[in-house]
Amino acid sequence: MSVLLMVALLVFSSHHAFALVLTGLNLAGAEFGSEKSIYGQGYIYPSDDDLDFVAKRGFNVIRLPFLWERLQTQPGGELEPAELARLDDAVARARRRKLAVILDVHNYGRYRGERIGDAGAPTEKFADFWKRLAAHFANQEGVIFGLMNEPFGMISEHWVASANAAIAAIRAAGAHNLVLAPGNAWTGAHSWNASSYGAPNSVAMRAIADPCENTAIEFHQYFDQDFSGTKAACQPPEVGVKALKEATDWLRGQKRKGFLAEFGTGPSVACLATLDAALSHLDQNGDVWLGWTYWAAGAWWTPDYPLSVEPRAGADRPQTRVLVSHRKRQVDSTNSCVSSLSK
Repeated sequence: MSVLLMVALLVFSSHHAFALVLTGLNLAGAEFGSEKSIYGQGYIYPSDDDLDFVAKRGFNVIRLPFLWERLQTQPGGELEPAELARLDDAVARARRRKLAVILDVHNYGRYRGERIGDAGAPTEKFADFWKRLAAHFANQEGVIFGLMNEPFGMISEHWVASANAAIAAIRAAGAHNLVLAPGNAWTGAHSWNASSYGAPNSVAMRAIADPCENTAIEFHQYFDQDFSGTKAACQPPEVGVKALKEATDWLRGQKRKGFLAEFGTGPSVACLATLDAALSHLDQNGDVWLGWTYWAAGAWWTPDYPLSVEPRAGADRPQTRVLVSHRKRQVDSTNSCVSSLSK
């Protein structure tokens, strides 16, 4: 285990920049379509070309979104062998390129439309899913567990209880892998202190607990007018930095680590300035930020999707050039408990 990772995981109190550990891209595609979509027609896992695109530009991590319902077709049931084989293959090919992989359950806090914690998707079924997936990938070097993409429309305390049940199930399965735990309300950094959706994440997420002490808080942050990531135009750099600073200040005050798992901008000069400023803020606060994954790459994006960094006519998108200027080359083990590191 390198000194860098020990510092990144164990030191919280001092305010000086440490190198970010993980910088890369979301590779979208495996979350596309519906539960009934046919592989290769309605959804797709990253190709070798997709993975080469990430690795050859010096990134060291991908976030790999997929659907819970396709991987576990019955709550509490076995993982679907064919889908698990596809996931295994994508992870193995990424690891051969020395890319870490964030396994991202891209379900917005739901299973077949039912909110986690409700009768149709009880917390114990969510924990069961993670027990099975964690046992399969337990302690694999460079494999990170993203509990859930963007929970929303929930009681924050209920979501935290479900997240803690999943973390406990992961550790009970013997897996020490790094876990990323998102907040409620699409886990937006800009709304971390807001109470419009109930208890603010800044209050509820204090209760996230991990016996292994190897969980970071997952944030998302877009920079268009309503912070939704649906528009090409961007707010000015100071607005983007202010949104991230809310999360930075909370992380430092709570002595926690954060990871920016989704963010993105259009390709305009103004947007590139906002993107650069946001990444500079993360660079300057590496004592609390483990890193980032930009949304998004993936061969199936349409040419008019403004946030895409999929190359066009063999040329990199403008956003890629900014991202490359902030990438970090080192990648360290992500599957050790802090308690074991400190011995």
